[in-house]
Amino acid sequence: MKWLLSLIAGLSIAFNAMAQSPAPAPAPVAEQKIDELVRLLQDPEVQTWLKSRKGVGTEGARPTSPPHTSSLARWETAARTRVHEIVTAIPAIPSEIAAAALRTRHDAASRGYAPVFFIFAGLILLGLLAEGLYRRFVGSRDTLAGRLAPIGIFTGAMAIVFFAVEWPPLARITLLAYLSAFILFRLAIACLSAADITRSLRTRLAVLIGIICLSVATAAVGEPLGVPLAVTDAISYCFSSIILLLAIEAVWATSQRPRAWKAAFAAFIVTLWLVWSLDMRGLFWIGIYALILPGVLNTVGRIAGTFVADPASLRGILLVRGARAAVIALAVAWLALVWEFNPDTLGQRDPVIVALFYGGLKSVLILVCADLVWQLAKGWIDRTLRVATDTTLLVPADAARRARFRTLLPIFRNALAVIVAVMAALIVLAELGVQIGPLIAGAGIFGVAIGFGSQTLVKDIISGVFYMLDDAFRVGEYIQAKDYKGTVEGFSLRSVRLRHHRGPVFTVPFGELGAVENMSRDWVIDKFRITVGFNTDIENARKLTKKVGAELKDDPELGKLFIEPLKMKGVEDFADYGIVLSFAMTTVPGMQTYIRRKAYAKIREVFLSNGISFAQPTVQVGGDDKGGGAAAAQAIRAQQAGDAPVE
Repeated sequence: MKWLLSLIAGLSIAFNAMAQSPAPAPAPVAEQKIDELVRLLQDPEVQTWLKSRKGVGTEGARPTSPPHTSSLARWETAARTRVHEIVTAIPAIPSEIAAAALRTRHDAASRGYAPVFFIFAGLILLGLLAEGLYRRFVGSRDTLAGRLAPIGIFTGAMAIVFFAVEWPPLARITLLAYLSAFILFRLAIACLSAADITRSLRTRLAVLIGIICLSVATAAVGEPLGVPLAVTDAISYCFSSIILLLAIEAVWATSQRPRAWKAAFAAFIVTLWLVWSLDMRGLFWIGIYALILPGVLNTVGRIAGTFVADPASLRGILLVRGARAAVIALAVAWLALVWEFNPDTLGQRDPVIVALFYGGLKSVLILVCADLVWQLAKGWIDRTLRVATDTTLLVPADAARRARFRTLLPIFRNALAVIVAVMAALIVLAELGVQIGPLIAGAGIFGVAIGFGSQTLVKDIISGVFYMLDDAFRVGEYIQAKDYKGTVEGFSLRSVRLRHHRGPVFTVPFGELGAVENMSRDWVIDKFRITVGFNTDIENARKLTKKVGAELKDDPELGKLFIEPLKMKGVEDFADYGIVLSFAMTTVPGMQTYIRRKAYAKIREVFLSNGISFAQPTVQVGGDDKGGGAAAAQAIRAQQAGDAPVE
């Protein structure tokens, strides 16, 4: 690195070594003439004459309009004058460019410097040398950051030498403008290389951006180099014509859209060019924003999203949305500057239009801030809901807290959306000049009237608030209220959505729920009965039931669903056909039916294998004479067989 610093220092010394001694002081005669000119300019009579001659027509001067003309007439006069000046100044472009180049060269040569072109080429070569060393020792990556890093080294090396040397005034302005244009062109090329576009379109865009950078740099150095304003405008006009033709050619050659769309797009570009030519810069930049801002925002958001692992995280949302908000803020600031420094804009002197314009710009920033706040809050809520969905490995207290989050956060999200939207709308109206004080008072009165007229709605909302405060039910729980039952799927401000276990969905207002039976809270005791024969050994059945309960408890799938194992409570009743045994078990909510089916199968298998029979309905015919009944039945069957026809 020492030899690199030595090389940069040597180049700086070489540039400075080209400078000669300062220019000689003016001769005494020249000083006397300057003093005489200053004295004459300070003379009151001369100043009065100059003020009286201010604005009087010389060729190329803009004529003044009558003081009482409308803004439209003033704009029409200014636009006509501008077009006339540009058309008149076009033939003078070659001579003025040659004169400016001669002045710049003479300014550099008089101080002992090389021509500006050679200095520009030397700085470019220095930057490329530093960039080449960086690529050699560090390498390059096929990412946007990997493409931008060498350009940063290129820019830094040139900046060190540029600001270390005391360049001549005209050379300094020229070098700064064209070096900046070259750096911006390289940055644009790096961004285009990362864009997903065709090669032909990328080439055309590169040429278009190069001409734009060159035209902006040329327009920027026009006034410092002594080029008349009309000639500078004419040069910009010629560059803009070339850019317009290239843009139309790119649209027709690369777009796959229908011809009607291409024609409309070309007409839009031509309209923008005419608006710019008539010096309506505010409308021009609004059209430019409508043309390129959506694509720029998507590209900036995609690039910002590459710097975070999870774009949906708080950091990702802040980075992506913040980058887009910064782009919009810069666009708004630039539009405000263009409007401020363009006094010939139509309607700028009209207070109403000015107030609406600046109010609209502030409203855009307010909406951007409101969107950023809403996206951050919404992202946090959605992320919390995703985390709260998985409650498998949590203790009951944490699972209950997450279930409460799943219940309350959607309601909070809806309420927050309403609050942000209302606040943003009120602030926007205030910035546009609307008095929101009476509006808020009227809204309050209107709200009271709505409250009296829609008592049912108010009842539903207030009932829902108290249901949430009482933690009566949560999302995912199975509840029953009056004739409605089902799993809670979601909420709104006034109703709850229940999914019945057979599929139908009930949307029930909170005011219609009444007492709520929650079947999914904490634990469930499930009881069922089985009828066995009268000759069953009750104690043996109890032991077998305990064995079944232990097997179910040890099952890897069912064991974690038990809170207390299956037990036989005892004899519940003597039925007509057998003894009714009562069973009970405590399980997690919602799984009792599934476990009961498994328990039925196990109990049947164990009871039958151990000689315990289940009660079955029987019919006794003929009182106590069981043999006579059987004989009678056999005789009837024989008779029926005898009456059958013989084949």
